[in-house]
Amino acid sequence: MKKPICLVLLFFIFFSAKAAKIDTLQVFSPAMNKNIKTCVITPDSYKKSNKKFPVVYLLHGFSGNYATWVKSFKHVGEQVDKYGFIAIGVDGNFSSWYFDSPIDPAFQYETYVVKELVPFTDKKYKTIASREGRAISGLSMGGHGALYLSFKHQEVFGAAGSMSGGVDIRPFPENWDIKKRLGPITEFPENWEKNTITNMLDLVKDNKLKLIIDCGVDDFFMDVNRELHKKMLALKINHDYIERPGQHNIEYWENSLKFQLLFFDNFFRENKLK
Repeated sequence: MKKPICLVLLFFIFFSAKAAKIDTLQVFSPAMNKNIKTCVITPDSYKKSNKKFPVVYLLHGFSGNYATWVKSFKHVGEQVDKYGFIAIGVDGNFSSWYFDSPIDPAFQYETYVVKELVPFTDKKYKTIASREGRAISGLSMGGHGALYLSFKHQEVFGAAGSMSGGVDIRPFPENWDIKKRLGPITEFPENWEKNTITNMLDLVKDNKLKLIIDCGVDDFFMDVNRELHKKMLALKINHDYIERPGQHNIEYWENSLKFQLLFFDNFFRENKLK
């Protein structure tokens, strides 16, 4: 088996008086036998300190990639500097939906994130390698992915967030390549049922996971987010839930990310990691 390798391309982006540093890495995935690009954003304080840092994993939406967070979000470097944690821009191969596809061995992204990328990050960077030091969030497809991975792997992630997340995939059987990952819903209904967030709430009824979920009121995912919220209330699952004016676009997500990162900063502080 090949060992994880890292090709580091370093470049610097300066935000105000401080400089968040961005590493673009190639992380080898044994599960898929290929290298996958990843962005790692470290705060200005990282190079000046020997302490270990909390980590926030960020999952892009459909058609995005690992660099979405630095190319499309103008203030992400400022926010990483402000809060003093590491942010990881995960690559989900355009349309993986971040689960292990039961029909396509080339798409094993649950295994990649949880069993390959997280250990790689902890080995290469000065991280707090525990669930108390890890959070995960994403937008759209990535919102689904962040909840999916955190629900199934609470030993890895202690907090999670969804921005405009596709939290119930069943109403969208012809959209965003989901049927390429799970098979057509008419032929493989069980794949759709067990891989949609609204059917996974039994996993988080113990309230060990800190959760924040938001969506714009004019978003096409608004209805499925409201339904998820209602089910979570009925099951007494603790979570922050926010509806704001907005659509499924970068303007909404730039604002949303500020709330999500503040939520994670509070989570890390509650665990006395900062």
